[in-house]
This record gives sequence, C-alpha cells and structure tokens, in this order.
Amino acid sequence: MNPIDIILWPFKWIVSAVLWVFHSLFTAIGMDPASGWTWVLAIVFMTFVMRILTVPLFLKQIKSMRGMQELQPEMAKIQAKYKGKKDQLSRQAMAQEQMALYKSKGANPLSSCFPIIVQMPVFFGLLQVLRGVPAASGNHEGILVLSADMVHQFNDAFILGAPLFSTLTHPGNGNHTSTIALAIIMIVAMSLSQFITQRQLTAKNMSAQAKESPMYRQQQMLMYLFPIIFAVGGINFPLGVLVYWTVSNFWAMGQQWWVIRNNPTAGSQAEKELNERRAAKGLPPVGKSREEHEAELEAQRERAQGGQRNQPVSKNRQKKKKKN
Repeated sequence: MNPIDIILWPFKWIVSAVLWVFHSLFTAIGMDPASGWTWVLAIVFMTFVMRILTVPLFLKQIKSMRGMQELQPEMAKIQAKYKGKKDQLSRQAMAQEQMALYKSKGANPLSSCFPIIVQMPVFFGLLQVLRGVPAASGNHEGILVLSADMVHQFNDAFILGAPLFSTLTHPGNGNHTSTIALAIIMIVAMSLSQFITQRQLTAKNMSAQAKESPMYRQQQMLMYLFPIIFAVGGINFPLGVLVYWTVSNFWAMGQQWWVIRNNPTAGSQAEKELNERRAAKGLPPVGKSREEHEAELEAQRERAQGGQRNQPVSKNRQKKKKKN
C-alpha cells in the first residue's frame, strides 16, 4: 500500500463497518439486501452518524466565528497601526498582536473549516470503498468488514437504473441516461445547498459592523468558491459519494438555519427577526429580562412625550404645597 492508502485505511475500515451495520439492520427489517435503496439508506444513515459526531465542532465553529466578529473593531485598530509598514519586523509584530487578540477571546480563524476537515478522511474512505467495489466483486473478495457477498450485492445495486459506484464521466454498466441525470441533479443539489448555507450565514447572521470587515469579504468569496469546487469535483465522484455529500450539505444547511433562527449573532438581521417574533408573543428581546424591557419601553415613551416621569411626593410635602 502507498502512504495515502495507509493513512486512509482506518477510515476506510470505519466506513465499511458502518455500512455493514446499517445494511444488516435494513436487511433484518425486510429490505432487499441487493437493492440500491438499501445501500443508499445505509449511506444516508452513515452521514447522519458523521454529522451527529461533528455537532460539537459545529458549535465550536459558531462560537469562534462570533468571537471573530466581536474582534473586528480591535482588528481594525491593529491594521491601522501597521498600515503602510511592510518590513518584516512590522508584519511579524502585527501577526503576534492579532494572534494574542484571537487567543484572548478564544477565537480561531480556521474554525470554519473544522467540520469539513474532519469529514474529509471519511469522505475519501467512502470514495475508496465505492471505487473498489467492481474489482472486488469480480474477484469474489470482500472489502474489510464488508463480506464478499455484500460486495457482490453492492456491485449489483442500482438506483433508478444507475449503479452506485458509477460517475458522471464513467456511467458503468447501468442506464447511461439515468446515471448522467442523477449525477447532474445531485451535483447541482450539493453545490446549491453549499451556496445557501454560506449565504444565510453572511446575509442574516453578521452584524452591520462585521459586514464592513475583511472577514465578510472572505466569507463572500467562499460563498461562491465552495460551490464551484463541489461542482467541479463532483464530476468524478461516484453516485454513492454524491449521496453522502449532498445529504451532509442539507444537514449542515438545516442545522445552521436552526442555530441562526434561535441563537443569532448580536446585532445581526437574524437577531432583529428573532426579537420581532418574541415581541409578537409578548416576550422581551434576547438577553433582557421582562422588567428591563418594560423599563426601557417606559423611558422611550417619556422621551417621545418630551417630558419626565413624575416623581412621587410625600404627604408632608403635599400639605406644605396646599398651605402655600
């Protein structure tokens, strides 16, 4: 084995084991072991397991990105301090100050990549398993945890006339039209879901101040770059891998939508919409008690009336006023 195969071997074993578990489970409840839908469901549930395991990383990603947004005013000051200084010492000093600022707030510029980075070994493990199915089936061999019979069933599994290991450029021995159509639909769905995920993050979950920062421009660039990368790479992905990545993207999109809707960044459009929904239910804004909110509303009403709140007067003072 080459070094890459050695590195990916544990992840390939994990993929084969998880597929074995779910395929055996669906077969036990009466599904056809050689059906493409049985194997698709096994891949879908493997994706669910992977996404559930990466939830802590997702939450850390959200927390770190919010910390990055809060740091933007301080970052602007550091950049202004070293503006025009291009010597090595100044660049090094600026980098050190920025890293110290990140550390003080627990922010990490690379945190947005953590969920994808963690998934990549599993992704390539699944890719190797699927690409090895035709050869292993022809030699009556198993693939790690998957037995020779399972590999043969996998090889004969079709979904709407397309084999799961076929790609857009190599349709295999199935219906070429079905394979090409399915591949194109999933590539579009995979790329579009990635775009929407990035779009809802930049459009609704960033404050007005953060949208004026370099980080916002980077997010805007990634919003268009990632879908292109997925679309180009998806041309050579087997249908089974496209199923995994499409389901993973839709999970990420829904997960992020829920977080943005219910726990938005302070000062963002999403927070404004959440406070409007809370107001319609008679609830105070996020982060404020009912008493604090009522006191603020009372102060606003007084300012609108152009007067001040009448102070309570004691009985003795009231009597003195009457005598006068």
